[in-house]
Amino acid sequence: MLFNSWESIGRTLLVGVLAYISLVVMLRFGGKRTLTQMNAFDMVVSVALGSTLATILLNQSITLTDGLTAYLVLVGMQFLVSWTTSRFKPFEKIVKSAPTLLYYDDHFLPDAMKKGRMSPDEVWQAARNKGIDSMGKIHAIVLEPNGSLSIISKPDGDSDESTLRNVKNYES
Repeated sequence: MLFNSWESIGRTLLVGVLAYISLVVMLRFGGKRTLTQMNAFDMVVSVALGSTLATILLNQSITLTDGLTAYLVLVGMQFLVSWTTSRFKPFEKIVKSAPTLLYYDDHFLPDAMKKGRMSPDEVWQAARNKGIDSMGKIHAIVLEPNGSLSIISKPDGDSDESTLRNVKNYES
């Protein structure tokens, strides 16, 4: 069917604009954390918000109030989980994965790479993307909880505290 009614088009326009504005306001209320690089929980919330927006727009049996309530539940839960994980370490370990050391002092860590489902080619690519021309210049490569790779250059002399202190497989 190509056309249902002008009323349907008008509803989609009105509800779409109101739902979009409401979503932006709720995301701003949720704080910067709602819009940062995501861990698994954040990604689930983002996908659910997108699905909710689509449902509000296209399903006429869902009222704008029902959709806004769903937004509020999702953003509220995301806020509650992020607030709790920032204050209680045991809860953080349940929700977030730990960063994992994949490469350290000129050596790949094969067990960690298998666990993280990473190949040496992907690690080399990450180094190239950072403009590093030699693995000899790299102190460590870490698979972060959000799936990105962090590359730490070899230190220039004495350093006070390593950024690797909370990374799985790192021993100071």
